Amino acid sequence: MALSKDEQWLLEEKYGESTENKAMLRVDMNRLAIGEPVAYVIGWQPFLGLNIHLDSKPLIPRPETEWWTEELIATMKKSGSLWEAMMNGGNQLRLLDLCAGSGAVGCAILKHVPSVHVTFAELAPEHKATIWKNIRENGLDESRAEVRIGDLFAPLAGEKFDIIATNPPYIPEDRELDRSVTNFEPREALRAGADGLSIIDRIAAEAPAHLNPGGELWLECDSEHADMARERIAAHATRTELRTDPYGRPRIVVGYY
Repeated sequence: MALSKDEQWLLEEKYGESTENKAMLRVDMNRLAIGEPVAYVIGWQPFLGLNIHLDSKPLIPRPETEWWTEELIATMKKSGSLWEAMMNGGNQLRLLDLCAGSGAVGCAILKHVPSVHVTFAELAPEHKATIWKNIRENGLDESRAEVRIGDLFAPLAGEKFDIIATNPPYIPEDRELDRSVTNFEPREALRAGADGLSIIDRIAAEAPAHLNPGGELWLECDSEHADMARERIAAHATRTELRTDPYGRPRIVVGYY
């Protein structure tokens, strides 16, 4: 019988095509059979040249998050940009990866953008060790990173950043999701009230106090409620943009302050 795409990926990445450890392989194949995401079974997910470990079962990084993180990196490195000028001037930019989960976004920034200090802020304490593992095992600069645990901005009192990048929970409570998501991925990283905007409302209101003048907020949102997410951000920002992903879906609100 031909292997599925996930089964083939599991065999290649976790077992190196070897089937000698048949007992362990059988356990892993059964995990796939009941719907567990292959990234959890393998233990990591590729993300912009990194292997993002998922030991504590944070939200699995998605392609749309990888897309806008790459957009942010390109913006920061663009010749003539404010951020490039600051970095070339010897300044260390401060970026906050809010609702960090596995730390994929912040780790990609550490890898691809020099002279940026990244603070990872995450609600669930069990993800702290996973974030540090992703920093260390990807060979990133630990001196440019710190991890804070707490509810949104609570562990960041009085601190300001040049950029806040966040993939917050934004799925409405009543939306049906695939069983591999609902049965295995953390609910608190997905659901955010009846309209999916409860966390975004808080970020919109609190972010300005944590951004330096000229700062930016990059926020992933639900494509079905993107206009409402933009309105929430616009109520507290100087101006906003709504950007579409490669599939033509509105996916990112960028707020300027």
